[in-house]
Amino acid sequence: MRAERLFRILGLVDDDLIEEAEPASSAAAPERRARPRHALAAAACLVLICGLGFCLHAGRGWMNGADGTPSGSSGAGGGGHGEGAVFMSYAGPVLPLTIQEPAAGLTAERALTWDFTAGINAGGEPRQWGARVTDSYVLLNPAAEDVAVTALYPFTGNFDGLADICPTVTADGQEIRAELYAGPFSGGLQDMEGNRDPAGEDAWNLYDLNSWEDYQTLLESGAYQAQALADYPVLDIPVTVYQFTDFAAPHEEYQAATQAITFTADETATQVLSYGFNGYGRNRETGAVQYSYFVPDGVTREPETKVLLVLGEDIGAYTLQGYENGGCEDGEEIDGVSCIVTRRETTLDEALTHLCQEYWRFYNQSRAADQTNVFDTVPLEMYRGAIAEFMLQYTALSGAPRQRYSDGRLDDIFQEALFLERVFYLRFPLTVPAGGSVTVDCSLWKEPSYDFYCSGSDNVGLQGYDLVTRLGSTLTFTRQTAALANTGGIEIVRQNLGFDLTAGVTTVELDLTEAHYYLEVRIQEFP
Repeated sequence: MRAERLFRILGLVDDDLIEEAEPASSAAAPERRARPRHALAAAACLVLICGLGFCLHAGRGWMNGADGTPSGSSGAGGGGHGEGAVFMSYAGPVLPLTIQEPAAGLTAERALTWDFTAGINAGGEPRQWGARVTDSYVLLNPAAEDVAVTALYPFTGNFDGLADICPTVTADGQEIRAELYAGPFSGGLQDMEGNRDPAGEDAWNLYDLNSWEDYQTLLESGAYQAQALADYPVLDIPVTVYQFTDFAAPHEEYQAATQAITFTADETATQVLSYGFNGYGRNRETGAVQYSYFVPDGVTREPETKVLLVLGEDIGAYTLQGYENGGCEDGEEIDGVSCIVTRRETTLDEALTHLCQEYWRFYNQSRAADQTNVFDTVPLEMYRGAIAEFMLQYTALSGAPRQRYSDGRLDDIFQEALFLERVFYLRFPLTVPAGGSVTVDCSLWKEPSYDFYCSGSDNVGLQGYDLVTRLGSTLTFTRQTAALANTGGIEIVRQNLGFDLTAGVTTVELDLTEAHYYLEVRIQEFP
C-alpha cells in the first residue's frame, strides 16, 4: 500500500481499558456480527497530498472578469441584489422577527437602524467594519384579552463568530434571556466547477449561500426553522473504539517518526471513522487499509488522542509499524515505535460526545488567553448535536456519502463545524397585554458582505447590507422603516432604499410588498 493521503494535524485524547500491542506485531480482535445500516464510504483515490490547506468557503471565491464584474453574473443583478453587487463573501440578510404560534390577531411595526459609528466593529479595530443594527418591533394587541406567544429572532452566522454576532433582546427596555437554537449548515457541497449538490463522488468543496434568494429558498417553507428547533439526532449505532495511548518513538533521530496501523476490511461491510490520524491509504486489490499518525513528542502542538471508530464488521487482526516519516514508504521502517491500544464497544453517540469533549479541551489549550473562545458561547451539547446532524447529511451515515468526507476523518468535520454558516434563532416568551403593545428591540453587530481585497474587483472596499421584510415571519406587519445613524464616515454607492445623505434623508418608509432591500456603502477611511 504505497499510496497515502496525509491529513492536517489535529487530534484529541481519551483513555479506556487496555489491550497491549507491540510494534510490528498483530493482535486479533473478536469477530462481530455485521450491521450494514448505511452505505459505506471508501477512499476513491490513493494520492499523496502534502499541503492540506483547503478553502472552507469555496463557494465564496468567485473569480472576477476584467471589468470587475463577478464571473457568472451580469453585473446588474446576480445574487438577488437587483442592480446591486454580487459579493464574493455574502453575510446574509437581516431577517425579521417571527412568532412560533399563530399570531392570534397581533400586528407589528418594525423600525431597523444601521449605526455606522466609527470603530463600532466587533473586534475593536480602529478601521470601521460592519455596523451595529437595532431591529425594533412594536407588537400590538387589539383584543380584549392578553396574548401570550413565543417569539423567534433569526440571525445568520457561524459558531466561530457567535460571540460577536449574537443579538441582545429587550422587551419594553428589560433585557430578556433568550434560548439559543442553531439550524443545520445552510450551504452545501459542490464540485470543482462550482456546480452545487452533485453526486457523491464529485462533491469536494463547501459552498455558502450567496444571495438573499438562497435564503428565501432555505427558509420560506418553514422546514429549516422546524429542524433548528427540533431535538438533535441520537446516533445509537454500535461502534468498536480503538484508542491509541502511551506513545514511544526515537524522536531524537526521527523528528517525524510515524506509526501506522494496517488491517484488511471489506469496505461494503466496514466503515472506519478516524480522529487524530494524519494519513490514510487503501489498496483496492488486497483490501488492505492503513491509517497513520505522527507519534506525539510532547513538543509539537498536537493532541495525543488517536482513535479509530469501527462501524459494521470489526477490523479483525492488525499490525503496527513505525516509519521514519508520514510517507510510510517501504524501506523506511524503524524500530522503537510503540503504543498501547485499547478496544471497547459502545455507541457512536457516546463516542462522538466524548471526542467533542476532548476537542473542546484541546481547542481551549490552543487559543491565546486574550482570544475569544468559541466554546465560551457555544454549548458543547449544541456543538455535538450539530456534528451528528452534519454527519447524517453528508457522510456515509446518510447512505450517500460525499467525496469530501469519504475518508471518514472526524478531524475535518469537527473543525469545519465551527465555521459552517447557519441560521440561529433566539427563542423567548412574550405577553402582549389586552389593548396594548410590547416593544421588542434586537441589537446585534452585523458583518457586511464584501469582495476580497486581493481580488482586484471594483467592489473592493464596499460593504453590503441586506434586509428582508417578511421572509420566514408569521407576523402581520402594518409598517416598516429603515434608518441610518452616524453616517459621517460613509458614502452610499448603491441602494434601493431611498436614503439621500446629501439632502439629510436618513429615515425611509419601506414598501411592504418589496421582499428585499439592500444598501452598499464605502467607508471613506478605507485604505
